[in-house]
Amino acid sequence: MNFRDQIKNEYPFESHWLKIDGHQYHYLDEGQGQPLLMVHGNPTWSFAWRRLVKQLSAHYRVIAVDHMGCGLSDKPQDYSYRLETHIKNLKTLIQDLELQDITLFAHDWGGAIGMGAAVDLPDRFQRFVLMNTAAFRSQEIPLRIAVCRIPVLGAIGVRGLNLFSRAAVTMAVEKRERMTAEVKAGFLGPYDSWQNRVAVHQFVKDIPLKPVHPSYATLQHVEEGLSQFQNHPMLLIWGERDWCFTTNFLDEFERRFPQAETLRISDAGHYVFEDAHEIMLPRIEQFLQTHASARN
Repeated sequence: MNFRDQIKNEYPFESHWLKIDGHQYHYLDEGQGQPLLMVHGNPTWSFAWRRLVKQLSAHYRVIAVDHMGCGLSDKPQDYSYRLETHIKNLKTLIQDLELQDITLFAHDWGGAIGMGAAVDLPDRFQRFVLMNTAAFRSQEIPLRIAVCRIPVLGAIGVRGLNLFSRAAVTMAVEKRERMTAEVKAGFLGPYDSWQNRVAVHQFVKDIPLKPVHPSYATLQHVEEGLSQFQNHPMLLIWGERDWCFTTNFLDEFERRFPQAETLRISDAGHYVFEDAHEIMLPRIEQFLQTHASARN
């Protein structure tokens, strides 16, 4: 059985693709109204946003992307899976769909990628909903992720044994009973072979800890552009039991964006959208209504 058939109740959406540099870039486009752009991290895909897509598409146009190499997008083996490339692809989609007044939703790597697009296309972005993510340089990296960066050993673990993706469906959540067989199939389905886990591994290797890293300058560019959004409406949602994007990252966001609203969820982990969607969604809807677009 195709994994899409296994998750049709959880993920009942129509697929859309945009060809970028010869490869198919997958995204969801549900509902009508002001665009909410949802940008995932690693090792997830647009499936992570499914509950938000279902509920928010009643009143908004919800677009959820799959980065190249992730989800239902193509997974080319010889490809530059760098932060710069992911930002470029997202900007290409934004421009192709002619999106304006965007509300960015970002999680994990989606923060650097989504805020990277916002820094380069600032007039198109209006509001930000950021959760358990980062968009600035940091030296903080958990040992269990650092191990995955070790040459050969990392490739065997991440691509060969699928340890990174498999671990995430338990270690990234606090309420493990919510990880039903269907939900696990959704998170793991796109990453079912060595070839299909290429981007998962490349994301791990692309964390820029030192200036010599190829993506360090890109992340520095994103970081230096953040201040232009200090007066934009921003909602920070944080699962406080996240061992990867700890509350240190939240503290840094609050320092950079003192006007931001914050929702701290004490019993949620990294996959805050699994542990606490019933808490998040009412607050998100309130935030969107409070900071409604002047163009609506």
